[in-house]
Amino acid sequence: MDAVSREAVGAGFSMPAMLRARSLSLAAVERIARAIRPGMTQDQATGLAMQVLQQMGMQRIWHRTLVRFGCDTLKMFNEPVAAENILGANDIFFIDIGPVWDGHEGDAGDTFVVGDDPEMAACAQAAHQLWREVSDRWRRDGLSGEALYRYAEERAQALGWRLNLEVKGHRACDFPHAIYKAGRLGDFGLCPTTGLWVLEIQIAHPQRPFGAFFEDLLSADPS
Repeated sequence: MDAVSREAVGAGFSMPAMLRARSLSLAAVERIARAIRPGMTQDQATGLAMQVLQQMGMQRIWHRTLVRFGCDTLKMFNEPVAAENILGANDIFFIDIGPVWDGHEGDAGDTFVVGDDPEMAACAQAAHQLWREVSDRWRRDGLSGEALYRYAEERAQALGWRLNLEVKGHRACDFPHAIYKAGRLGDFGLCPTTGLWVLEIQIAHPQRPFGAFFEDLLSADPS
């Protein structure tokens, strides 16, 4: 597909609505995280996440809601996990949501730590740092999606983490973006347009069985 087709949007697309969907999704992730407690199962936490999204007024989800604890933070979106996996007192978890607000797709994911494990805290912080560095590079230098993920891999290695290069970001727009079959951000050979692509970062600890995840919409406004 050419770049125009891969960045196509529907007749109802609105950039302000897209940015509102982003803001609501980020707020929802924070609200969900505050309600998750040690002793919960992943299944219980996922149900809680859906309750929060419904209370906030989402229209529907465009991708299933994920909450993953401990070793399951290493797994990708479509990999099976243990629904009864329990969050420990010193543990790490991530949330990944894809709600639709006013006909526009939100997509937000973040990692959180309970307890006082310093390596888990460092891993969660590193996912944020890598996302910021890569998105800043996009704003500054106008790199292609392919180049952004090459840069992300270099920076992850320099910081002592392993980047999961099977997780390469994707399109978003007015629902449903899937009709455009735009492919992954990491395979896009041109500079991605603001407000249309989600940058995903998933990293793993080099020795221990856990990782961290962060995603957000690439936007010309760094706030």
